Amino acid sequence: MFDYLIKNVKILDGSGSPAFSGSVALKGGRIAAVGRVPEAESTHVIDGKGRTLTPGFIDIHRHADAAILRPGFGMAELAQGLTTIISGNCGLSLVPVSGPHKAEVLDYLAPITGRAGEDFPSLSDYRAQLNRTGMALNAGMLAGMGTLRACAAGFREGELTEVEYRKLHALLERALADGAVGVSLGLGYAPECFYTTPQLIRALEPLRRSGQVITVHMRQEGDGVVDSLREMLDVARALETPVEISHMKAIGRRNWRKTVPAMLRLIAEAREDGLDVMCDVYPYPAGSTQLIHVLPPEFQAGGVEALTAALQNPEDRRTMRRRMETDSDFENIAALVGFENIRAASFHLPENAAFEGCSIAEIAAAQGKDPYDALFDLLAAEHCTVSMIDFIADETDIEDILRAPFSGVISDATYPAGLAHPRVYGAFPRLLEVYVKERGILTLPEAVYKLTRQPAERFHLTGKGRIDAGADGDLCLFDPARIHEVGTWQAPDQLAQGMDWVFVNGIPAIADGVFTGSASGRFI
Repeated sequence: MFDYLIKNVKILDGSGSPAFSGSVALKGGRIAAVGRVPEAESTHVIDGKGRTLTPGFIDIHRHADAAILRPGFGMAELAQGLTTIISGNCGLSLVPVSGPHKAEVLDYLAPITGRAGEDFPSLSDYRAQLNRTGMALNAGMLAGMGTLRACAAGFREGELTEVEYRKLHALLERALADGAVGVSLGLGYAPECFYTTPQLIRALEPLRRSGQVITVHMRQEGDGVVDSLREMLDVARALETPVEISHMKAIGRRNWRKTVPAMLRLIAEAREDGLDVMCDVYPYPAGSTQLIHVLPPEFQAGGVEALTAALQNPEDRRTMRRRMETDSDFENIAALVGFENIRAASFHLPENAAFEGCSIAEIAAAQGKDPYDALFDLLAAEHCTVSMIDFIADETDIEDILRAPFSGVISDATYPAGLAHPRVYGAFPRLLEVYVKERGILTLPEAVYKLTRQPAERFHLTGKGRIDAGADGDLCLFDPARIHEVGTWQAPDQLAQGMDWVFVNGIPAIADGVFTGSASGRFI
């Protein structure tokens, strides 16, 4: 007997091919049959009534490192069809963290990864905790190279010593042995921003010809973004292992419609030359990260404590301001988009709560301050823990990236204590609703391929991303016309609508539109 039979559906199998009509049977957590299946052989029969059945959606770029440990985690993800997520992105993974720099590493990570109730010296410890608490959906973890470098050497500038390189490599190899599904870089963040290209290649030396995917938040995404891509193509050539350009974009109006076409050409040419290079994009014109990312990166040397002290020092403040007003050798977001497009999204001090969602320009006006002083004072008071939502990208650039055959779709979702980015709740419904149904940038089969089989194959997620006999029982049943992102910039924390059934490893997590509370997810 089959556990479930889903009949009368249009099946998009994840390959990008057009839908075909049929039924799908589930047994023991896997897809047992596809096509014509007798109802009498099934314990539960679901009449799909002509709706669309797809593999479960996969988000390869989420920052749910600590959030996944929270009670009730998974509703925002399941409601948009996600059955598998990968965290530990942008070089900033919550695990593994150990050694003499542990406290400063966790402080630096907190605005992106969140804080867990306990420490995880190894990925095995983290996996064991997830298995004890149970998961609503499947989850994997990347080894964040920024975290590993900080554990090995702290947040200082300069090249690593021989001993530190050996320690870094040992941490990397242990994380991969413990089950990391790949490696992430955050070259826009400390301490990885302190690498030269040859030093970066040396840091990644254990990955040479490994086939392990290296995902990268590049050194710059504004004026220097094309050169930053060239750097990563050099890294891919040197190491002969796959590279994924994370959340590709062009920050700042002066770069719109210029650098994205150039980058797409560079990637296409590199792929023709045999490099395994791909990219991904989130379907929004705004991003979200630590507010300290607007500052010159050299001030992050020493970690959060040193940066907070610098923000309180008049001479350091003058230097920061001068750099932000005049220089383009770093990701100078304030100069690229203006303080009016940088919104403070989360605070810890009650006296700042009223500014949640306000731009730095609006906060400065309310306080009667210069925007730079308002920014520096805010970060110093909040001990650099403020997150931001920054409006940085061009919609046409996003559409061009989505059309590229080598691009994927991600959320880049973080889970701040304050105002969230709408992508936490709606990135994948937005793709289907806006870029498929409304604008026709992708066909539905193309979009489903980018959400299922493509990421599964990219990260070697065996059994995921397909509707075939023997594949994992991760499925979404929905009417594409009813998929809707409910959240807004002002009120993001609203569940998406339209998913009628979501199966995780053969068990319904959403049944006829209702959450079941199942915990059938697995650590990948």
